[in-house]
Amino acid sequence: MQSKLTASAVAVAGLLAFGAANAQQAQEVKLGFAAPLTGAQAHYGKDMQNGIQLAVDEYNATKPTIDGKPVKFVLQAEDDQADPRQGSLVAQKLVDNGIKGMLGHFNSGTTIPASRIYAQAGIPEIAMATAPEYTKQGFKTTFRMMTSDIQQGSVVGTFAVKKLGFKNIAIVDDRTAYGQGLADEFEKAAKAAGGKIVRREFANDKAVDFRAILTNLKRSNPDVVFYGGADAQAGPLAKQMRELGIKATLMAGEMVKSDAFLKIAGDAANGSVVSLAGLPLDKMPGGAAYESRYKAKFGAAPETYSPYAYDGAMAMMSAMKKANSTDPAKYLPVLAKTSMPGVTTRELAYDAQGDLKYGSITLYKVADGKWTVLETVGGK
Repeated sequence: MQSKLTASAVAVAGLLAFGAANAQQAQEVKLGFAAPLTGAQAHYGKDMQNGIQLAVDEYNATKPTIDGKPVKFVLQAEDDQADPRQGSLVAQKLVDNGIKGMLGHFNSGTTIPASRIYAQAGIPEIAMATAPEYTKQGFKTTFRMMTSDIQQGSVVGTFAVKKLGFKNIAIVDDRTAYGQGLADEFEKAAKAAGGKIVRREFANDKAVDFRAILTNLKRSNPDVVFYGGADAQAGPLAKQMRELGIKATLMAGEMVKSDAFLKIAGDAANGSVVSLAGLPLDKMPGGAAYESRYKAKFGAAPETYSPYAYDGAMAMMSAMKKANSTDPAKYLPVLAKTSMPGVTTRELAYDAQGDLKYGSITLYKVADGKWTVLETVGGK
């Protein structure tokens, strides 16, 4: 009897060891990630990273197999500091480390130079960057997580004139690829809608004192000041507008739609109008369930970018699974033909350039220190 029990115990131990060995044999598939993880824009990067990590963890929980072998996706995260030079260094490091796909970068200014490095290595990249130039370089490897500035700027510029009734328009941008590109598209659309650009100024993405610029703008008596840039600059800009007695409405893009802007600007934030690609989280097809899972994992509510990052990561891993290969050359054409439901949209799909086919834009306004929805345009 004792010998039978011993034999059974040995057999069970053998099976457990075999199972553990199989689990350990799962091939690691490296996915790159880069965004600002330190500095004034770190909250953007962390939000994006959390969305991707949630997708990776959930996909790994399905015990995926590719080409008949178990695989485990692993995120290789790097801080590009929102700096183009650092972004390129990070890109080369990730390529050298053997990533099979790239999720990032965040800023257009870092994404565009880095994208050349991924393209040369044949590695597909899905970035948060919204500057039109990113997908207009002729690379087959570039895809977006959000709609481009062309769509967003055109919607906001038209909305400012046609819906809000602004005629005299001043524009300030931070000279980054994102800020200037968004401001350019806003200007085109506002002019086409019948608006008059009374002043255009620029600063940089580190500026905190806009008084000289605003003094010049005040003489033009604008109805609205459109800012192309991030919340760390838009906050002081809003406060200084009020301090100088400028009553114009502040408008901006999605980088200003944040709690950080509300905290920095304080009461001066009230009345500000911003645009954000996509639907409000509670209106997204998978928004409620996503928010619940995100809170359970990270102990806080998702911010602006994480659901788009989640969808991008899911699209990349699903393409590998569907292609039955982690070889970038083999799954790239499958990724390009992506058509799948996502958290942010009922159908996530790319056009020939890698732009999202079904992008929507939502306009928000600050009322009593909180973001409220004005209108959603487009989408699916």
